[in-house]
Amino acid sequence: MPTPLAVPVSGAPAAAPVPGHLVRKHFADQVLITDWQLVSGTTHHVTAHWPQRHSFYTPRTGRYSPLLLIETVRQALALLSHTAYEVPLEYRLGWDYCSSTLTPAMLDIRPGDGGADVELTITHAVPAPHRKGGSVRLEAQITAVREGQLLGAMHLRYTCHPPAIYDRLRGRHADAREATSLAPSPGTPVPPGHVGRTLEKDVVLCPTGNPRRWKLRVDTAHSVLFDHAHDHLPGMVLLEAAGQAVQCLAGPEPTTPVTLRTHFSRYTELDAPCWIEATPLEWPQPDLARTDITGTQNGQVTFTTHVVTRN
Repeated sequence: MPTPLAVPVSGAPAAAPVPGHLVRKHFADQVLITDWQLVSGTTHHVTAHWPQRHSFYTPRTGRYSPLLLIETVRQALALLSHTAYEVPLEYRLGWDYCSSTLTPAMLDIRPGDGGADVELTITHAVPAPHRKGGSVRLEAQITAVREGQLLGAMHLRYTCHPPAIYDRLRGRHADAREATSLAPSPGTPVPPGHVGRTLEKDVVLCPTGNPRRWKLRVDTAHSVLFDHAHDHLPGMVLLEAAGQAVQCLAGPEPTTPVTLRTHFSRYTELDAPCWIEATPLEWPQPDLARTDITGTQNGQVTFTTHVVTRN
């Protein structure tokens, strides 16, 4: 693994997004990262800007979705892997584990302020040596600050695979365009209001008749969740499904996921149904709910998420 850059360097000028290919985004208006620099050792400072109104991650008036922070971190880690750690652009990145906690009040949208500036401090564990052309495994701790106050914290483990290894791992699913083309048409969504949404196109769950079980609704035409072709279901879709499932159980009042701890154990494919199931909701406090969400496909668990939400 190359040594991180030893002097401060900067990406794009402040308030201008970095190039989309560095954060794995095709549409420029979805790029959140504006700047980055080395602090010391394996610690970097990354700046992001959230628009006052995001087309997907402001699902209700007055508050950003917690997943906007996770998407911001996803983009920041992609950027650092390619720049600070010199992982080639053709490598395929995938998350193994993601844990996040946040302060709900810091998600509030301030009217008239033009959006929110978010400051990330990202510290990677010293990467283990790897052979040339081999996979790279990385681990990062992240703190996020907005207006000088703690917005949230995250811990991630992720892997970067070179094309030769990734193609062997994925087999017939390796081609992103072909895999995306095999996704079935989206099914009938849960009523948007049940999952904290206003538009049917933003719902990622289909009802099954069981109040704690849903079919994952996959709409590859969704310009945010499927900004480009994928060979499997993106982790952000699975995390959105977990959040919508808890809202469906804990509603009708809006809830905010304040803790998400997710293990991604297998790739969730596009060409087969994925079933989202929740354990019975627990209420440790009147305004606090928790449950475990499991995704299964072809009889195998693909991901599990422990979710805590606050009204």
